[in-house]
Amino acid sequence: MSGRYWDAPLRWNASAERAGLRARVFCATMADLFESNAPAGQLDRLWSLIARTAHLDWQLLTKRPERILTSLPTDWDTGYRNVWLGTTVEDHRVAGRIEIIRDIPAVVRFLSLEPLIGPISNLDLRGIHWVIVGGESGPNARPIRREWVSEILAQCSEQNVAFFFHQWGGVNKGRSGRLLNGRVYEEMPQTPFDSDAHPLVQLSLPM
Repeated sequence: MSGRYWDAPLRWNASAERAGLRARVFCATMADLFESNAPAGQLDRLWSLIARTAHLDWQLLTKRPERILTSLPTDWDTGYRNVWLGTTVEDHRVAGRIEIIRDIPAVVRFLSLEPLIGPISNLDLRGIHWVIVGGESGPNARPIRREWVSEILAQCSEQNVAFFFHQWGGVNKGRSGRLLNGRVYEEMPQTPFDSDAHPLVQLSLPM
């Protein structure tokens, strides 16, 4: 990742601090931070950056939750209250990732069921604070079924977990939209900072 990307969060943090607000950063939109062949030293540099940006809430998403615990900084338990840890679960075949992430200490643990390519029943959401659901988009997008999404919504409601529906996706995601049951679902998890300020903006950081 080039220097301008490493510098950008410092500017975002300064802006949020001046405004007395917070910003959310979705990190590594083009990569997986916890993959085994990540550039040497990159993750350590990221932890240092996160520690310096207390006004940013960092959303870290991975398909490799089994690598998170061994990748955390040594002072994880005494800081990093601004990190949300998430894992991707596309269908029931990889639901075992939920078991791994639920026991990792974090202020917010979340699931990205996107792209949702199959049903996921009997979700055990203990220790999970937020669920994002969305369909695949692009010319070769696999279909998403309304009943899959409705079932997940019901499970989140029963277990008091925040539910966020991102999109239906498809070949033309702009046309398919994101309405579910005639409304937009944008529930957010509670964080230690909710009483202080609302997020300023959602930002993305490719890596």
